[in-house]
Amino acid sequence: MNKLNNVKAGTVAIIGIPFDEHSTFMKGTALAPQKIRGALKSDSSNMCTESIVDLSAEPQFLDLGDLNIKNYIDDIEQPIKNILEKEAFVLSLGGDHSVTYPILKAYGKKYKNLNILQLDAHPDLYNEYEGNIYSHACPFARIMEENLAERLVQVGIRTMNPHQQEQAKRFNVETIDMKQWHPSFNPAFNGPVYISLDMDVLDPAFAPGVSHHEPGGLSTREVIQIIQKLKGPIVGADIVEVNPRQDPLGITAMAAAKFLKEIAGKMLPSGGQSLVPNSQINIP
Repeated sequence: MNKLNNVKAGTVAIIGIPFDEHSTFMKGTALAPQKIRGALKSDSSNMCTESIVDLSAEPQFLDLGDLNIKNYIDDIEQPIKNILEKEAFVLSLGGDHSVTYPILKAYGKKYKNLNILQLDAHPDLYNEYEGNIYSHACPFARIMEENLAERLVQVGIRTMNPHQQEQAKRFNVETIDMKQWHPSFNPAFNGPVYISLDMDVLDPAFAPGVSHHEPGGLSTREVIQIIQKLKGPIVGADIVEVNPRQDPLGITAMAAAKFLKEIAGKMLPSGGQSLVPNSQINIP
C-alpha cells in the first residue's frame, strides 16, 4: 500500500487480499492474488479488454500490491476506506469470500444506495457456519443485516438449502439460480454497483482451481457477457475463491485475470459507464 499517494480520483486500484483463514473444507485461496497477477501479465495474452481498452496504457489503472492482514476486519476495511476517500475504486483479488464483508463495510459507508451483483454457486447467507459467523459461507448475511447494501442480486446459485432460502427471504435477496438462468439475462441497476465474483460460479469444467466444485455452472463466456451487458456504474469488485493448489495448469487463474480485465475496463472512465433510469432484471 506504499503507492497510496499515487491514487487519484477515478483510479481503479488493484489490491490483493491473501486471506483464507475463514475457508471451510480446503485452504489455498490466500495464494491466489499473485497467481492472478501472473496470469494477467502472461506473455500468452495482452492487457486489452474485448472493448479494446488497453489497461497497460491507462494511468488510472494501478496495482497497489497485497494487504498484510493480522486483524481480519480492520486490516481490510481501513485500507479500502483510505482509497475510497480519494474518490477512487477498488478491485480486490481474494482470498476466500469472507474478505467481501470487511470490503463492503468500507463501501457501505461510502455509497448509501449500493447494489451488489454476486456471481456465485453458493448464496453465502448462513447465519453461522461451523460456529463461525465470519466463515466464507456467511459474508452476505453479515452485509445485509448491517444494511451495507440496498439490493443484493445473486446469479448462478445452485446449492441453496432451506436455511439459506429463509435468509434470502429475510433480506429480500433476488436470486437467479441456475434453473432460472437464461443467456438473455441483462442486469440493470439505477445506482452504484459492486460486483462480487466467486470463481465457483463457473462450471468446474471451466474453473477446476476452486475449493468447492459444484457442477452445472456458468461458462466463462456467459460470465463475460454478464459483465459486458451490465447496466449501472461499477464502483468496486472482488474476485475470490481461486485456489492455486487445485489449479496446476493455471486455467482458473487465467479466467480470473480475464474477468479482472473486463471489469476494470468498465470501471475506468474510458469504459463508458453510465446510469440507467430504472432498476430491473430482464429474464424472459
